[in-house]
Amino acid sequence: MKIVKGIVLLVAIGGLTACEKYDKTVDRGIDSKDLSTLKAGIWVDPTGCDHWIIDDGLEGYLSQRLDSKGKPVCSGAAPPGVATGPFKEGSNIVDAI
Repeated sequence: MKIVKGIVLLVAIGGLTACEKYDKTVDRGIDSKDLSTLKAGIWVDPTGCDHWIIDDGLEGYLSQRLDSKGKPVCSGAAPPGVATGPFKEGSNIVDAI
């Protein structure tokens, strides 16, 4: 019975932490800063569609590039599987990879 109560308590605590609000526009890592100071590049997925990509040294950000109607942009900015642009700029942390 104690095990069941412990599991219920852990699930309840986990559920409460999921409700916590965070400002997702700010990096809280080693070199904390507003994410708008980072530079984005474009990564082209294997199907030829574009994604915004940012490499912050230890962290990375990726989101699909969409047009004004919410449809994927597949512009051919680079060959499939290639990232292009200044996506590693804006951070002083060196990316070891």
